[in-house]
Amino acid sequence: MAGEIAIGRSALAAQLARAERAKKLKAALLTAPVLLFLLLTFIGPIGALLGRSFVDTELSDLMPNVTREIRRWDGRALPDEATFAALITDVRAARAAGTLAPAATRLNYDVSGFRSLMFATGRALPEKLEGSARDTLLAIDPLWGNTETWGAIARAAGPTTSLFLLAAVDLKRAASGHLQSAPADEAIFVQVLGRTFSIAAAVTILCLLLGYPLAYALAQAPTRTANVLLVFVLLPFWTSLLVRTSAWIVLLQHEGVINDALLRADLIEAPLEMLYRRAAVYAAMTHVLLPFMVLPLYAVMKSIPPVHVRAALSLGARPATAFWRVYAPQTLPGVGAGVLMVFIQALGYYITPALVGGADDQMLSYFVAFYASKTINWGMAAALSLVLLVATMALYYVYDRLVGIDKIRMG
Repeated sequence: MAGEIAIGRSALAAQLARAERAKKLKAALLTAPVLLFLLLTFIGPIGALLGRSFVDTELSDLMPNVTREIRRWDGRALPDEATFAALITDVRAARAAGTLAPAATRLNYDVSGFRSLMFATGRALPEKLEGSARDTLLAIDPLWGNTETWGAIARAAGPTTSLFLLAAVDLKRAASGHLQSAPADEAIFVQVLGRTFSIAAAVTILCLLLGYPLAYALAQAPTRTANVLLVFVLLPFWTSLLVRTSAWIVLLQHEGVINDALLRADLIEAPLEMLYRRAAVYAAMTHVLLPFMVLPLYAVMKSIPPVHVRAALSLGARPATAFWRVYAPQTLPGVGAGVLMVFIQALGYYITPALVGGADDQMLSYFVAFYASKTINWGMAAALSLVLLVATMALYYVYDRLVGIDKIRMG
């Protein structure tokens, strides 16, 4: 009898396991199209772009001989004769094929003036070498006797490179392989990253200061009034970002609506310079991002039972004490969600600072667009994007840790 019960239990367990596997398979089949769509249209393209920050085969494809030979170079003295000869061979072949320009442009990313050096060398190369390849190149331009010139070729030899990632944090690698700070006129990205974080933090604080009382008023208002006010909160979502930013230009420009109203009211004697200022960036970005702060706060506040505050008041607490000791702590999940949403979105803003801000108000995304569309330096654009992505992920990790600690304490 016991054996039959054990066999029955084993069969039942096997049936349950098969049913669970079938359930998981069905769930996987249902989600597979969505996952495939995300992979092909989102994850794949972004991964390919970010890969350009450290994968670099452009020069090795255009000048295969010198990039192969220079891998044996230790970076201390000048390369050997074979490397000089390989460079001459590749320059001649690239000039004949019309591919010298992209090769020179890639090297110019590392050392300014390399493009001119490559074209001058290509024009000055004799049809037949009379001496050594080294002497020929040194006679054309003394820069070929500089180890940093060859270091640029070595760093671009691929298939991977640290040039763009290091440049994104204002560092560079010398010909010997040692890290060093970028020149003062090139070291701008750490400053821009700090500016990006400061603008995002300021906008987040402004959204919190404006959004918290607004969300509180919505949560305390009657349902019909709250619904009408929510329409005005959601109105920016229904308007193009470019239109909203252009509206701020109309308001803040020298002959704009605000200056005109102040002049008519005799409050000022001359128009104020409000456009292309940091304050204009704060105002426009706060206007755009405020709903992302209000909505999570409103959702949390609406779920807080009013009886909690009434109980505190009935026990003798003052209204301010009841609010800060009883009500406000329960809204912290909404505060955290709103702050995270606004801050992360503000980090990647491009259009608004570009249109209403000045030269010193541009954020990191502006330089990503500049390298991607103006100079066509995809490696640098990808490196700056990766830096911004890592900073955002680090911020989310810190937030997740803080939320986890708070949950443990509450538990």
